[in-house]
Amino acid sequence: MDKTIMTFSGRDFTSEDIDLIKWTRKRYPQLSRTELARTLCEFLGWTTPAGRGKTPQCTSFLEKLEEEGLIELPPLDASKIRGRNLKLPDFKLDTTPITGELKDLSPIHLKIARAGIDLKLWRQYISKYHMLGDKQVFGSQLAYFIKSNETFLGCVQFSASSWALSSRDEWIGWNVEDRKLRLHLIVNNSRFLILPWVNVKNLASKVLSLAIKQLQEDWLREYCYAPVLLETFVDTSHFAGTCYKASNWIYLGETQGRGRMDREKEYSLSRKAIYMYPLQKDFKDCLKGIKPYKTVNPDD
Repeated sequence: MDKTIMTFSGRDFTSEDIDLIKWTRKRYPQLSRTELARTLCEFLGWTTPAGRGKTPQCTSFLEKLEEEGLIELPPLDASKIRGRNLKLPDFKLDTTPITGELKDLSPIHLKIARAGIDLKLWRQYISKYHMLGDKQVFGSQLAYFIKSNETFLGCVQFSASSWALSSRDEWIGWNVEDRKLRLHLIVNNSRFLILPWVNVKNLASKVLSLAIKQLQEDWLREYCYAPVLLETFVDTSHFAGTCYKASNWIYLGETQGRGRMDREKEYSLSRKAIYMYPLQKDFKDCLKGIKPYKTVNPDD
């Protein structure tokens, strides 16, 4: 068996894989970066559990290989650049103060921010009012608006979990192979924003309750499998994590102060409190492969 020489975004690459990437680039020189990444995802079988190619991750990996001098990528086409460095449309936001009792806002609901105007508006809220801003997120993800009828109250996002988290992995009781195979069953609450002009007691806890109730079915519909565990990180230098505590999330300790993919321990970040929430009672058995998790066939 060919030995792993590189690991990126949870995938091991052998020298044979790197040779295939070089061959593909040479064989199809006319392909753009995105087309090359899509082709390689097909060749390498680098896909999500729903069978979709992990094109953004592959593109980033190709850029890493170029930085190391292993390949030369086609030049970027400035006319086709899309992403988070481009200026977002400047939507006129209604900042009228919202106060009162939680019951006065009923029914509160979560609406998925679909690609297009909705997602651009969601990104503007996050860019302007969330301390972490609108950073690129790889992998499966769902962005939601928090709404009361048609009034915007905030935003929440769920996305790929941390690659390695010692306290979490020990708590689950899984090994490295388990984690590689079933890490996608853990979803991270990576953004949570109540808009600054909204001041309603217990709203944040209500939002978490709604998300817990509908996330599995939403994820199953969008990605053909249902996650079994939620995680989040709270920067305790800014927040107390009150809504997570009130919603019975499980506190596991603190992070080591490194980013999601920082396996070389090179980047220092602030330490954060770790909270977990099981979406079903047998979540540990699912994560360890003892019991199956819920899926649907994308071709049905």
